[in-house]
Amino acid sequence: MEPMRINKYLAQSGYASRREIDKLVENGDIKVNGNDVTPGQKVTDKDKIYIKGQLFEKPKSENKVYFLLNKPKGVLSASKDDRGRKTVTDLIDTKERLYPIGRLDADTEGAIILTNDGDIFNKVIHPKGEVYKEYFAIVKGEIRDKDLSKLAKGINLEDGQTLPAKTKILKRAQGRSEVIIAIREGKNRQVRRMFDAVKHPVVYLRREAIGKINLGNLELGKYRKLTSQEIKYLKSL
Repeated sequence: MEPMRINKYLAQSGYASRREIDKLVENGDIKVNGNDVTPGQKVTDKDKIYIKGQLFEKPKSENKVYFLLNKPKGVLSASKDDRGRKTVTDLIDTKERLYPIGRLDADTEGAIILTNDGDIFNKVIHPKGEVYKEYFAIVKGEIRDKDLSKLAKGINLEDGQTLPAKTKILKRAQGRSEVIIAIREGKNRQVRRMFDAVKHPVVYLRREAIGKINLGNLELGKYRKLTSQEIKYLKSL
């Protein structure tokens, strides 16, 4: 095989997402042939890769699988947790090693895709991909149209200006508002921080859709396999 960047190599092997692998590299948890590595280092099947001291063995011709989970509150969007907390992979019964595409914070419910196909990860999470993630939010206060306009134009957060969002008001009543907001990037706790910035903190948050893939009537804590059309859509991004 041709040499491949280590994050792509491990992601395609189903170990974890490229982002998670980069963090392992930064923390010094990965060694190749006994030596520390950099995120851009390239490897082949001939290299011996150790992750946290254990030799990584590439799975043999693993089937590619794709699931949509309706994540409950309190579950971590990670493939594993060193502190033993429940993760999204614990909720899916499959022999393949999965990792989530993108993240939902622990307090947020809703749609998250899990797969062992490393090729589609960046297609979904990269802002240039134009994949909007749609959220249903209940926020404190009766939000004004001008605040919705601010969200739509982009909010200046500590880690930079957000890209324009799509917003729609559903209801204003009894000191609360129900809002649909769609964003195409994934800054940490972004939707919550955007509403904080316009003085309407989030009370409840659920991700309804990732691009053309939506929860529909999928119950909280349940999952389903993606349809062939949904998989084709992801690969076409």
